[in-house]
Amino acid sequence: MFFRQEFSIRTSGHRDMHDLTDRVAGIVQKSEIRDGIVHVFNVGSTAAVGTIEFEPGLQRDLPEVLDRLMPPSPDYGHEQAWHDGNGHSHLQATTLGPSLSVPVAEGQLVLGTWQQIFHLECDIKPRQRTIVVTVLGE
Repeated sequence: MFFRQEFSIRTSGHRDMHDLTDRVAGIVQKSEIRDGIVHVFNVGSTAAVGTIEFEPGLQRDLPEVLDRLMPPSPDYGHEQAWHDGNGHSHLQATTLGPSLSVPVAEGQLVLGTWQQIFHLECDIKPRQRTIVVTVLGE
């Protein structure tokens, strides 16, 4: 059995993080699937989804580390082709990935005590993002 639902979030631009855990848990509960897996997917090539301890320090640290590893630069091939300022955004989002799968047991997300599902905006401008949540199981 499967259940799919989408929701939207509005981001303020580069480095904006959102905690998706409660929304995803609500969709799992609505699905009535007791055991299986939930897949969370960001539609678009300049944002990422993952897990982290969603606290202010890490909300600052993760984007800062990504900016040190892949800073804005006119040297990226994407910049030379499009001149849109977000070559680093594509690289950061690709490195983290657009999706995440989490086990579901007894109708609940199987996450650690300090583990939450996050969305990170890597693009340089505010965006309206669509998150697709698919629950598979029985």
